Amino acid sequence: MSTWIAIVLVGAITFLLRASFIVFADPHRFPHLFRQALAFVPPAVLAAIVAPGLLLAGGVLDPSWRNPRLIAGIVAIAVAARTRSTLATVAAGMCTLWFLQWSMG
Repeated sequence: MSTWIAIVLVGAITFLLRASFIVFADPHRFPHLFRQALAFVPPAVLAAIVAPGLLLAGGVLDPSWRNPRLIAGIVAIAVAARTRSTLATVAAGMCTLWFLQWSMG
């Protein structure tokens, strides 16, 4: 039971911290440089979530060409840069990953 209490308390604290920033902070009073920096937060968070998945193969760091996830990620990045289409990026990355996993065994 104490595990559930801890989960609920941590969730409530996290919610209150985020809600307080949204409710009590006036975004127009932030310095201009701070507001510009906030635009880079979502890409940085996404990169921090995705990068370990691309570089780790079976829980081991594998930044080589034998890593199908890394190759598929590079293909997806190239498609995203070229087309600016989310659907094309996901489709190209997943098809490349599936093909490489099938061909590499």
